[in-house]
Amino acid sequence: MYRINTNYQKLPGSYLFSTIARKIAAFTEANPDRPVIRLGIGDVTQPIAPAIIEAMHKAVDDMADASTFHGYAPDLGYEFLRSVIAQQDYQSRGCSIHADEIFISDGAKSDSGNIQELFSADCRIAVTDPVYPVYVDSNVMAGRCGEYDQETQTWSRVIYMPCTRENTFVPEFPKETPDLIYLCIPNNPTGTALTRAQLQEWVDYANKNGALIIYDAAYEAYISQPDVPHSVYECSGAQTCAIEIRSFSKNAGFTGVRLGFTVVPKELSCGGVSLHDMWARRHGTKFNGAPYIVQRAGEAVYSPEGKEQIKKQVAYYMKNASAIKQGLKENGYTVFGGVNAPYIWLKTPEGMTSWEFFDFLLERANVVGTPGSGFGPSGEGYFRLTAFGSYENTLAALERIAKL
Repeated sequence: MYRINTNYQKLPGSYLFSTIARKIAAFTEANPDRPVIRLGIGDVTQPIAPAIIEAMHKAVDDMADASTFHGYAPDLGYEFLRSVIAQQDYQSRGCSIHADEIFISDGAKSDSGNIQELFSADCRIAVTDPVYPVYVDSNVMAGRCGEYDQETQTWSRVIYMPCTRENTFVPEFPKETPDLIYLCIPNNPTGTALTRAQLQEWVDYANKNGALIIYDAAYEAYISQPDVPHSVYECSGAQTCAIEIRSFSKNAGFTGVRLGFTVVPKELSCGGVSLHDMWARRHGTKFNGAPYIVQRAGEAVYSPEGKEQIKKQVAYYMKNASAIKQGLKENGYTVFGGVNAPYIWLKTPEGMTSWEFFDFLLERANVVGTPGSGFGPSGEGYFRLTAFGSYENTLAALERIAKL
């Protein structure tokens, strides 16, 4: 008789954003005349840039001609995309990363969840708290997190690094030594970032303690301050202790197109075993490659026209972030983020939990955000708003909140 992976049964409830979707659906069904403004899930709203659409159209035409048709993509991804990524995202910043260290995928979420497959089940992970749920949930599914304590909302084998107002949302080195360290910079959900000097300290810590950093740089396009690095490989020694994961979703609007990549330096090894070779083996076995059309779209992101058009889209969303931050401040809220990331992290009103504030906003203002407690115990009492809506909806949401 077959048996199930019982680690799935340990997961509390459903995925955070699935719960939010159900609440919205129930409210909308009961109140069809009260339109909801969604500033919760970090999904983009602006159309894909013209230069990228043009490249996709040309790639579709390629698929209609036998002489230019493409079937399965190479395991690592097409050379034309990996080369331009290496040149423009890394070598232009002084990082010694090469095309054959870049693995093209269908998005950062997939890679964030799958990368843990390379590591032993007894490895201990450290996560910032609050944290993007995928990091913890994927390790729970693999049996790496121990038991869940409903009262504290923590896992017995996960090392939590609280990021709160008191420590300016900068994680401190944990008292216990982890094997795997998840860092998302700029951070989701807090919208805050680490300076180059602060990140260098983490790289030094990882190398000293034999730990590996899994570095999620999905929001690097939103960095505006010069002392915030765009890649972990801008830090000395990072190629021997860090894997970097990137996305095209937030910078180029590919949430409905799906494209990302992971960088695994060839210098990275454990006990003489190359992590690059392990990821290549895993990638080749379990993934048939992002579509040719999508990878050509990714290439166009790096064209002069593509870069200029994407820069304007990023500025559009950051204009929303600035409006949200200023509007909330004017209405007496304590807010963080919104400078190097398209997220605003705010304190809930006195006496309200994160979920109580979610229900309050939905019922009274018909505005949706994300409860901070859904990202971890240190997120309780906080709330995340995203700048990915339209500017008109962003202003409308602020007007509704101001009337509360």
